[in-house]
Amino acid sequence: MKKLLLSGVAAALLFQVTSCINTEREVGNSKNADKAYSPPTESNRLTTRSILNTVRATHYFSSAKTKDNFILQLQGAKILNAQARFIILTSTGDTLRKEMIPAIALIEARNLEDPQAATTRAKEIAILQAMNTFFADDRFTQPAVPRTATQPANVDAENWRAVKADTKAVGFDYTSNTGRERRIAYAKTLGKAVIIAE
Repeated sequence: MKKLLLSGVAAALLFQVTSCINTEREVGNSKNADKAYSPPTESNRLTTRSILNTVRATHYFSSAKTKDNFILQLQGAKILNAQARFIILTSTGDTLRKEMIPAIALIEARNLEDPQAATTRAKEIAILQAMNTFFADDRFTQPAVPRTATQPANVDAENWRAVKADTKAVGFDYTSNTGRERRIAYAKTLGKAVIIAE
């Protein structure tokens, strides 16, 4: 009987100690211990650092042996005001390209019935649709520079020559931060992704 009573007292004491520890921890982390906790509302949950949508794809780009990772992340509090972070990583995790594109630049006119009278909701849907097709297979071309192509005036000559000389180079077409089409390719001799058309 003594052992049973002693076990009960020990269990009650242990329960009391753990109860106090949890209460102290909760109060210690609280900004205002007297204020009752209320969960965050929808309006203050999203911030400019919130990730609203992410699209990923793998494709041959810098190497013919392993595929690189293409990532497009929509970051912001609202879709229309967000920034799309475009990243290309090698299979080993090295960054080949990192660029910020305003989400509004991703809207393609063909995704809107009437671009002038489009509602906010229609524009948001158009942005999400553009993200879903951002890494479509038809945006990748090989060779990146056709043999008969001439160098555009606004492209660096060294970058152009490096990519044109590599017949296995893969080009990727996408909408840049200016809203215009851009083509990039990996220049093996230079060891970096470069712009070859804009």
